[in-house]
Amino acid sequence: MAIKFGRPIEMRDMPWRQTAVSANPLDLTMRPRRNRKSEWARRLVRENVLTTDDLIWPLFVVAGHNVRDGVASMPGVNRLSVDQAVRDAERAAKLNIPCIALFPYTDPSLRDEEGSEALNADNLVCQSVRAIKKEFPDIGVLCDVALDPYTSHGHDGLLADGKILNDETVAVLVRQALVQAEAGCDVIAPSDMMDGRVGAIREALDDAGFGDVQIMSYAAKYASAFYGPFRDAIGSAKTLTGDKRTYQMDSANSDEALREVELDIAEGADMVMIKPGMPYLDIVRRVKDTFAMPTFVYQVSGEYAMIAAAAGNGWIDGDRAMMESLLAFKRAGADGILTYFAPQAAEKIKAQS
Repeated sequence: MAIKFGRPIEMRDMPWRQTAVSANPLDLTMRPRRNRKSEWARRLVRENVLTTDDLIWPLFVVAGHNVRDGVASMPGVNRLSVDQAVRDAERAAKLNIPCIALFPYTDPSLRDEEGSEALNADNLVCQSVRAIKKEFPDIGVLCDVALDPYTSHGHDGLLADGKILNDETVAVLVRQALVQAEAGCDVIAPSDMMDGRVGAIREALDDAGFGDVQIMSYAAKYASAFYGPFRDAIGSAKTLTGDKRTYQMDSANSDEALREVELDIAEGADMVMIKPGMPYLDIVRRVKDTFAMPTFVYQVSGEYAMIAAAAGNGWIDGDRAMMESLLAFKRAGADGILTYFAPQAAEKIKAQS
């Protein structure tokens, strides 16, 4: 006897039939397992497929030459000097990864209250953009726009009396975006979560002749515990005073994410991003279904570190967990994924092709 809609039902109610010649008295008419019987069959009916076209590879850049400095909380991830970032860009090109994202580790001596190094046309990010585009002009380069890698207090914006100043910060972010565009950046990605920054940056880019530079807004960026290793990588973990909950989103909210995305689209965003990834798959799905915009997701440092650490301890199959997590983003509706696993995933995809 089986239970259906809360009432007992007899076998005769079930959608199968019995035949006198069948060796199995429960000869099912519908057998979903038939489509899973072998790898070729699973491939035929697979609803979502991960390709290298879905990947954006974040890189951390640091001063020096021939530097590959491991990030302790992100096994397998390094801070790279500009020359080594160029070599990783070469690897990305060979693996057919279409885009890389750059994040700087700024020397503490260059950090100040205003994040002024963000406006230096020869800062690490700008140096890296120019060097990468010189050797590999066909690879996309995405640049983060926010002040946290440059401020002595670790916040994404200007701070006064313990409060983040929205409009004053936007004015600085506009200048930062222009500096990056002048260096050759292809995609400006504001991650600061200040109100109105997408529209201000779009207007400034257009006025300065950078109408083809795209904007991928961190449209729904949550105040999350999963950012810890990233802050280690860029050096803001020890400098951050307080938290970022007055400008990053409350993790309890879902409808608010739709309002944030709608505003950024109206202001001129070409693509939108949800961050973090796995804990917010429902947001990815809602955003994609609601707006049908190019929708990206960031598999953040904490997500990467958990998989990498568990794999390193032999607790899980790291490769399978990596690929399963990335495919989950595609299933949720993401068009692309920023992930530190990009080169490893691309290698696996290449080997399977």
